[in-house]
Amino acid sequence: MELLKVNILPPGLLDTDERLEDGRYTLALISKGEEPLELEEVSAVFRFDFLPEDALFLNGYQSWTYSPERTRKQFDKAMRFVPKALDRKFGFSQYGDGYFSDPVYRKDLRAGYKKGYSYAYVRRDDRFSLFASLAEDTGFTRIILNTTDSTVTFKKDCHHRFLQPGERYTALDVIFPEGGENEVFDLWFDAMGVKALPAEPKVGYTSWYNCYQNISEEQILRDLEGMKTLPVKPDIFQIDDGFEPFVGDWLTVNEEKFPNGLEPIIRKVLDEGYQAGIWLAPFVAEKDSVVYREHPEWFQYKEGYRVFTGANWSGGYALDPYNPEVRDYIRQSIERYKAMGVTLFKLDFLYAACMTSRPNKTRGEIMAESMDFLREVCGDCQILGCGVPLASAFGRVEYCRIGPDMSLDFDDKLYMRPFHNERPSTLHTQRNTLYRRQLDGRAFRNDPDVFLLREENTSLSDEQKHTLAVVNALFGSVLFGSDDFGAYDEKKRRLFAALCGLQRARILAVENGPLTEKLRSVIVTYELKGEEKRIELKI
Repeated sequence: MELLKVNILPPGLLDTDERLEDGRYTLALISKGEEPLELEEVSAVFRFDFLPEDALFLNGYQSWTYSPERTRKQFDKAMRFVPKALDRKFGFSQYGDGYFSDPVYRKDLRAGYKKGYSYAYVRRDDRFSLFASLAEDTGFTRIILNTTDSTVTFKKDCHHRFLQPGERYTALDVIFPEGGENEVFDLWFDAMGVKALPAEPKVGYTSWYNCYQNISEEQILRDLEGMKTLPVKPDIFQIDDGFEPFVGDWLTVNEEKFPNGLEPIIRKVLDEGYQAGIWLAPFVAEKDSVVYREHPEWFQYKEGYRVFTGANWSGGYALDPYNPEVRDYIRQSIERYKAMGVTLFKLDFLYAACMTSRPNKTRGEIMAESMDFLREVCGDCQILGCGVPLASAFGRVEYCRIGPDMSLDFDDKLYMRPFHNERPSTLHTQRNTLYRRQLDGRAFRNDPDVFLLREENTSLSDEQKHTLAVVNALFGSVLFGSDDFGAYDEKKRRLFAALCGLQRARILAVENGPLTEKLRSVIVTYELKGEEKRIELKI
């Protein structure tokens, strides 16, 4: 691509080491002043000739961010017309990049302005032009595709980052290969030097999507007993949110729900031959928690206020990942469950670690170091990352969510649809599973969230449930259900066994129909047990 311009602010006080060769552009900055220098902007703009038929993909900020392929005319409508008073109350912007990124104006939307993070691509039939960062650990790279002025912009999230005298800072390191789907993604991960941690595909249970926080010892043991009725033995039994008194208080359990604690349940899970998993949100504490009341010094602050992570629970607030006491507390919490026999940690709301930047660290640096800390604390136990800027999880977790929570009514409530891109939506999570499929086995094992086969406690149609289950099995490596398996009839048990078999399929080709806002037709060709098959999915 042709480099059109480079923007570096402030000008004049930096030396640059800039290279453009073999489809790769690097820009390093060296401070030459005698005092710390505050960066304001670093970006590079390239020319790219878009075609009317192009399909455009931009990776969203974190796991939950809606990340579909779009046409040139389609744009991101979320948060554009939400009253500021509602946003302040419920923190919709806090889940994504809205609390720190540059505002996007309506004129930009009309002009074909599209933004994402870490990687993006333009697809023409089965040919891909990939735009991808190799330096997310120094700061997140915002990628802007502007189809009107025929440009691709790489912009570093480094505002307020101070360079010390003589410090060398890798601001941009990006590649833009062209070729087949596997070809360009293999080139990217080879250039990063990132390999997925060894991990096998998993089948299992999670408690969240049936009772949400309303779990109890009785309900968990009932669902554990129901696992025995399945025709294929699952690998994992994972207890999700709701066992703790309040989010952030991990060293105790809710005694009304779990009068005997979690130890007997974990022991029974292990006795049945399953891997035991637990849910934690290590960098968040809710307002009603003991941690919030007794340790105000543990939190991140902005303009004198604790940093709000969103309206979950009684309101979530971001802990400071560099506070030694916070780190000790997280270590104690994880060690507590490891001692019980837990070997899979679903670590959620991880974006909270990097809500605020620091004078000596960008959000990307903070997130990378926070993930390294969690990796060190968990040791040989497996991590299922969730709610995390994806590039920070590359090569650091065994499994990672790549979409938002599924919703029991397919696309969330009608009044929620204009709001944030991280909202629960079965429609959105299916598309994320499809369009982020290239990460599976390269960055980590993809977790597409759960499937449901039950009739009760959901308004999903039979067709919607079937499509969700097939998409998860074909394109994900974590096949989690959240049903009472013991209530399955013979038909559902056969379907469960078929899904487990489908998880071993090898994808040969994906043919996309028109990129409509409503249901899209996708034809998948795959190989299973030596036989080639085709299936059409409406997602």
